[in-house]
Amino acid sequence: MQNVLGFLKGLGAARLMAMIAVTVALLGFFAFVIMRVSQPQMTTLYTDLSNEDASSIIKELERQAIPFEMRNEGSTLMVPKDKVTRLRMKLAEGGLPKGGGVGYEIFDKSDALGTTSFVQNINHLRALEGELSRTIRAIDRVQAARVHLVLPERPLFSREAPEPSASIVLRVRGALEPQQVRAIRHLAASAVNGLKPQRVSIVDEGGQLLADGSATANAADSSAGDERRSAFEKRMRNEVEGIVSSVVGSGRARVQVTADFDYNKITQTSDKFDPEGRVLRSSQTREEQSQTQANDGQVTVNNELPGNQGAGAAGPRDQSKKSEETNNYEISRITKTEVTEAGRVNRLSVAVLVDGSYTKNDKGELVYAERSKEQLDRIAALVRSAIGFDQKRGDQVEVVNLKFAEAPLVEKLPEPAGLLGMLQFTKDDIMNMIQLAVLFVLGLVVLFMVIRPLVKRVLAAETAPEAGVPALTDGTLPQIGSDGQPVAQPNMIDIAQVQGQVHAQSVHRVGELAERNPNETAAIVRQWLAEPA
Repeated sequence: MQNVLGFLKGLGAARLMAMIAVTVALLGFFAFVIMRVSQPQMTTLYTDLSNEDASSIIKELERQAIPFEMRNEGSTLMVPKDKVTRLRMKLAEGGLPKGGGVGYEIFDKSDALGTTSFVQNINHLRALEGELSRTIRAIDRVQAARVHLVLPERPLFSREAPEPSASIVLRVRGALEPQQVRAIRHLAASAVNGLKPQRVSIVDEGGQLLADGSATANAADSSAGDERRSAFEKRMRNEVEGIVSSVVGSGRARVQVTADFDYNKITQTSDKFDPEGRVLRSSQTREEQSQTQANDGQVTVNNELPGNQGAGAAGPRDQSKKSEETNNYEISRITKTEVTEAGRVNRLSVAVLVDGSYTKNDKGELVYAERSKEQLDRIAALVRSAIGFDQKRGDQVEVVNLKFAEAPLVEKLPEPAGLLGMLQFTKDDIMNMIQLAVLFVLGLVVLFMVIRPLVKRVLAAETAPEAGVPALTDGTLPQIGSDGQPVAQPNMIDIAQVQGQVHAQSVHRVGELAERNPNETAAIVRQWLAEPA
């Protein structure tokens, strides 16, 4: 301990404080590095949380003593990566997150005996709105949804019940496609009894009207027709582009399809009669026969009597016979009703733009070459077969060969297999390795550029001169000869000359002071003589 204390006293206060500062800096730096390296990797637990859900989840995490981080003003929670799956299952068991709305769980803890019918109806409406909001949020690009339902009751003594309606406010990422808006309308209409899709209004967070709740059936049909035409053109374009790309190469063909649709619905009824195909339906025959006797036109009482016995001989008689026949026939009749639904393709126009071929010359440069007419004709024949070409309806197909502005696509390298395939790192792994590398380089810089010079300066001890041997002015000891006397060196001679000049100047100044002050000088000498040896 005496040696340690002596060493510390020999360092001095300044060096001791420097050593303590270096030690504290080293401990702090390495503690930071160790904590940073040992800190668990954080990953996302939930995103786009409401304030209520975030508060409930944070309480559960604090109760389980699980570290977490909050980002995006508390809407995103980060937890250790190895605990994400277990935490999600545990929180789902407790009904978290609730999704920022109240669903059918509102009836789990309600007291049905002490609740009025009005409160029950309100709770049912809230639950239905909450469940619809959760379902709509599951659609891609929809961040949040708010649903308002209007379910009017049927007034007393009224034959017609008012129709329900719905209003939906969405917060989306980017923009929703028309078919997604239409799907949301039909989803809400299917979940509410008596609600029609035309009675659902949809608005985004910017106040833009995506769907009008007062739209008529014709407007809805027009929107559906546009979607059908767009889907048809997209499908045909993908099919044609897939066939052409397999011939000219991926990304070396551009296809545009335009379809002319007929949205008129036609109902046609026709009757056709066949005169050759008659059938006897009924037949009726009638015969009449009459006979009269001539009396020369004389009108007498005798002639008119019933039992008249004419005295004379009978005269000539008139006879008549009539026959009628009526036949009813049924002629063959064909009644034909044709209904042509809307959405017929009247005409198709397809434009195909293909790039030429590229070959390498002797210098390794790509050389462009146009495609032959025979090859373009074959491509056109493939396109006609793919779209169902019909010349009668005026379909048109154009295949043109032009040089593209961009260079050919570079072929992708094959993915490594085996050991190289196992060494594929994710983005998180790469970021962790970069952080560790930066910390390692920073540690080396601090060690060699700061700590090492400080340690050398603190631990550098001064070499004490040996007793009886005068030390030189620069702190080094003179060389000792075999006789024990210091060996004269050139630097020693120079030092001796300098010391002699200093000594002579000092003696000269003392003499001048003695001449100027003789009395004081004599007193000082007497004092020296009186002092004991």
